[in-house]
Amino acid sequence: MQHAIHWPHVRNLESLVPVAALLPAERAVALGQYLDQQQERQVDFLRELVRVPSDNPPGNCASHGQRLQSLLSTLDLPVEAFSVPADEVRANGMISATNLVVRQAFGAGGRVVALNAHGDAVPPGLGWRRDPYAARIEEDPEHGPVMYGRGVAVSKSDIAAYTWALLALKEAERQGLRLRGRIELHFTYDEEARGEIGPKWLLANDFVKPDLAICAGFSYAVTTAHNGCLQIEVTVRGKQAHAAVPRSGADALEAANRILTALYAYRDQLAQRHSASPGIDTPSLTVGTIRGGINTNVVPDLVVFRVDRRMIPEEAGQDVEGELRRLIAEAIAPCAGTSASVRRLLLAQPLAPLPGVETLTEPLQRHARAQFGTDIPVQGLPLFTDARHYAARGIPTVLYGAGPRTILEARGHNSDENLRLNDLYRATKVLALSLADMLGEDSSQM
Repeated sequence: MQHAIHWPHVRNLESLVPVAALLPAERAVALGQYLDQQQERQVDFLRELVRVPSDNPPGNCASHGQRLQSLLSTLDLPVEAFSVPADEVRANGMISATNLVVRQAFGAGGRVVALNAHGDAVPPGLGWRRDPYAARIEEDPEHGPVMYGRGVAVSKSDIAAYTWALLALKEAERQGLRLRGRIELHFTYDEEARGEIGPKWLLANDFVKPDLAICAGFSYAVTTAHNGCLQIEVTVRGKQAHAAVPRSGADALEAANRILTALYAYRDQLAQRHSASPGIDTPSLTVGTIRGGINTNVVPDLVVFRVDRRMIPEEAGQDVEGELRRLIAEAIAPCAGTSASVRRLLLAQPLAPLPGVETLTEPLQRHARAQFGTDIPVQGLPLFTDARHYAARGIPTVLYGAGPRTILEARGHNSDENLRLNDLYRATKVLALSLADMLGEDSSQM
C-alpha cells in the first residue's frame, strides 16, 4: 500500500484543459478513469480489511481500527481516532472499539457530508467453502471477479468505496475542480452489537456535526427508510410446588402460555398493517428464546422469554412498547399468584425520510442510473441500521454503497459472504460524482 496516488492522464488531459473547465459529462469521464486506474489499489485495501478479523461478538475491534487507521494514513488522509471508554464498551457487550473520523475540507462554506460504514462483522459461523478471512477472489462467468470473506459486503466494501470516492475528489480539486464544504468519513465498530458506541456516540459527544449523511448500503437502490426494532425480556414469576399438589403453587409456565397466546394473536393482527415505504411490508413479532422451570415434578416458578418486535417507519418505539406492556398485563391478569415484568433490551427507532433528503437521493439516483444502466429506486429496507442515529439528530440520511440488489445475493450474515467487485467500482464512481454535486459551488457543475 506504499504508493503515491496519481491522477491518470486522459488523452493528456492536464496539458489541454483543467478539470474544472470540462463539460459535466467529460468531468464524469475524468473521475471515472481516475477510479479505473485505482481499482487494484482499492481491492488491495479491501483485502486488508477482510483479512483482519473484527467479529462482533465478541467485539474486540480495536486492532481492526488500528489497521484501518494505518491504511488511511498511508493514503494521506487525516485520521482522528476516538477510543470509546472501557466501561461504555463493556456496557455495549463488547471488548474494545475505536471510532475513526476523516475530515477533508474543500474550500470555505458549503455542506458537511458524512459517510458512515462499520468495520465490525458477525462471526463466520459454519458452512463456509472458503477461508472467511482470506479475501479470496474468484472469477464468475456472469458477474466478473467476486471477493469472498466475512464482512466484505457488510460493510467493509463501503469503507473502501467511501475512501476512494474521497480520494477522487481530492485529486479532482487538485486539478482545478471548485468545491465547497467538507467530506467526513465515519468508520465505526458497533453496528452488529447494540449500536450505542458508534455513530450515536460520536454525535452525542459532538465529535461530528454533519449536515447530510450517507450510510452503508447496496448499489441498486437508494434507501431512505428502514424498520425499527424493539426487543424486550419478559419475566413471569409464580410459586413452586410439588407436582403431586400443583394447586398449592402458582404455575408461571401456565401464565407465560397465556401471554404467548396473546402475543401470537397480536402478531396475526400486525400482518394487517402495511407500510407506505416500498420494500417494507408489515410489522412483525418473534419470540426468540424461552427458559424456565426447575424439574419435571415441580410446578415452575419462573419463566423468561425474549421478544423481537420489528416496527415499520410509520410506528414509534415508545408507542409499540406501551402496546406490548398493556397486552402482557391483560393476559396475565386472570392467573392468580403470578406476575410479569418487562425489561427493554433494545429500542432502535425506524428510519423515515427527513426534509432535505432529496439533496442526497437525486444525485445518487441520477449517477447510479448512468453507471449501472438500470432503474435505481428509492425504497425502504425491512431491517435496522446505524443510519437511524443520524436521522434522530435531524440529519437527512440515506443508505447507499457497494453491493448487489439484496443482502441475500451478497450472503450477508451467512456463509461465503461475497462482493462483486464490479459493483464496488461502479458504486465508488456514483459516490464520487454525487459528492461532487453536493459540494459544487453550483450544483449544476457535475
